Amino acid sequence: MSTTRPYPPGDLGPEPGGASGMSGEAASDEPPASTGGRQVRRLRLHGESGVVPLARDFAREALYAWGWLPAATADRRAAAEDVLLVVSELVTNACLHAEGPEELFLACDRKVIRVEVSDRGAGQPAPRTPHRAGRPGGHGMFIVQRLCLDWGVVRTAGAAGKTVWAELGAPA
Repeated sequence: MSTTRPYPPGDLGPEPGGASGMSGEAASDEPPASTGGRQVRRLRLHGESGVVPLARDFAREALYAWGWLPAATADRRAAAEDVLLVVSELVTNACLHAEGPEELFLACDRKVIRVEVSDRGAGQPAPRTPHRAGRPGGHGMFIVQRLCLDWGVVRTAGAAGKTVWAELGAPA
């Protein structure tokens, strides 16, 4: 697991074979957008109420649009549920520890779905160490770490806040 990444938010970095990563093009939260085989969606959350269920519903709609749902198999259903859980955890952490989320960004290609939550907080998310399963609270980043291929934090020099990102494998 890495906690930083040399690529800006929304950029998946270089792919094997020389294909470029995702561009920084913005997508609206209305229709899905596609850039180079990747589909992206963006939802502004700043100033909204009920942001965790709003973010989950938005992510669920994207999963339907991208063919992850309805799931034909138990593995595909579990993969979609993992995405929804990661969205919930990252948005909840922004609510609890970072003055609330600013934006949810989702990107999907054939191999990976990327979840990004931007906020204005200065803190550094990390799994609680040591993790104690019976202890209430503090399990969010442990869950993210366990479910995701990778996750990390990107900060923009000279700007307040950060983007916490996580990547999950697409179902087979």
